[in-house]
Amino acid sequence: MAIPSSPLDDPANAAHAWARYKRIMAGMAWFTLAVVGAVLALLFWQNGFVSINLYIAAALGIGGMMLLTAALMGLVFLSSGTGHDAAVVNPLDDDLPPG
Repeated sequence: MAIPSSPLDDPANAAHAWARYKRIMAGMAWFTLAVVGAVLALLFWQNGFVSINLYIAAALGIGGMMLLTAALMGLVFLSSGTGHDAAVVNPLDDDLPPG
């Protein structure tokens, strides 16, 4: 059985896909910055200045979670949108019993 090639093996397709991924991440970075700023303002409005540690932890926690989620979902969109997922071969398909 021949192993199908991935569309990401083509440099032009790969460059287009990674440029799209970088655009998604740049947009999410700006959105994350806006959300973190809004949350910090809300925290300050509700609590006043409690401790700088509260604001640092909130900013890092929310920002890190949003950016990690965006990075992983962006990679899912990248592999699915380019057809890379269809090029994966499951070696166990032939070994499975019918039904």
